[in-house]
Amino acid sequence: MANILLVANLNCDRILRLNKPLKMGGRFHYQDGGQRLGGGGANTGIGLVWAGHDVALVSQVGRDEIGDWLLAEASTLGIDCRLMQRYQQHTCEMLLVMTPDGERTIIRPERPKFELAAPPNWHNWDAFYINSSAEGAVSWAKTALPHSLVVAQLAKDDRARPCHVLIASRADMQGRSELSPWEYGLSIAGDSLQAFIVTDGASGAVLYQADGETRVAAEPADVVDTTGAGDAYAAGLIHGLVRGDDYTLAMAEGARWAAFAVATESSIPGEQLKDYLEHAAH
Repeated sequence: MANILLVANLNCDRILRLNKPLKMGGRFHYQDGGQRLGGGGANTGIGLVWAGHDVALVSQVGRDEIGDWLLAEASTLGIDCRLMQRYQQHTCEMLLVMTPDGERTIIRPERPKFELAAPPNWHNWDAFYINSSAEGAVSWAKTALPHSLVVAQLAKDDRARPCHVLIASRADMQGRSELSPWEYGLSIAGDSLQAFIVTDGASGAVLYQADGETRVAAEPADVVDTTGAGDAYAAGLIHGLVRGDDYTLAMAEGARWAAFAVATESSIPGEQLKDYLEHAAH
């Protein structure tokens, strides 16, 4: 299929399951759900591997037992980790606080500074996905644009994200700008932008382009755990685009992958997505 390069986080998630919804000043009981593989690199990459793509990840982990475990887990699941970087500090766990309604709150330590090396040869990559605050990401994206499909997640701030396709959630857009969505997308992605996609959970997603907007419905799902839903959506979208789907068809595929994600008790994709992709291949 396609060669896809991801710049995204690889995390060791620690799951804390609360007995009731979070409330400021409250007291809660929790069950420790243990460690699990997570982060946008794993959540996006594994589904793309299952879909038959060759996926490589650029990220960083500590030079310790948790870092070793993360690389071993991701590699075992089919992600090429040869471009991963290691730092001297410990790899800290990401705390995911889950409430009975499936919502989650993320508590994480400050990440060490992550600087990308020189860009790769983009002729070897069909698609490039950015979901990281790594320094040098803008340079990588600019050099990739003439050669590869570039898809990016909107950052938590208004930093530039040169790309063809920009993805954001409706929650991320709250209070961001008084510009129209398309104009705001252009201010982040630049003139290369072809599509700005804003997801909104069960309400679906809206495709903004220079000539108008289109809403694509969400897939119905029984919500168990919303962790990784946005990553799964991005993966399904990329899968659709690299196989030649138009934007609305690719968004529908992203919605399908996200529905499988929220119905699974994990950050990374579950067996439902794997079964769906195996049946789709036959």
